[in-house]
Amino acid sequence: MEQTRGLRQAILRPHQTIEEMGESEPPEAFAVGAFDDEKLVAVGLIGPEGEPGAWRVRGMATAPVARRRGAGSAVLDALLEHAEDEGATRIWASVRTPARSLYERAGFRVVSEEFEPPDIGPHVIMSRGSAWSRSTVAECDSG
Repeated sequence: MEQTRGLRQAILRPHQTIEEMGESEPPEAFAVGAFDDEKLVAVGLIGPEGEPGAWRVRGMATAPVARRRGAGSAVLDALLEHAEDEGATRIWASVRTPARSLYERAGFRVVSEEFEPPDIGPHVIMSRGSAWSRSTVAECDSG
């Protein structure tokens, strides 16, 4: 996961240091990257989080030069496949509103009101799979 931090920092969290990003990574997360000429252009993480069977997509980032070329979709598809192979019954994410259509194309639906974590812009919670409880949404709204 260490190799993904530079891209994730540049796209998602320029206000954090690389070290701070590492501190917030779940130890059980699985990372997937997409490359163009051996350069990392898209990345995402997934791991179990929440109730049994729930997995969370985190850290989805695509370099501007690779957007709308399928790199983000390929990463998300690989993450979903991994989670499902591991027994995930529901997959969810806290999604920046500009990325909402990427998740909708993958079968996710919005399950929360829009909210704005400090320093990173408007988000919604999206979920794919079994039912989502409102209490879980409230727990995730804090970022």
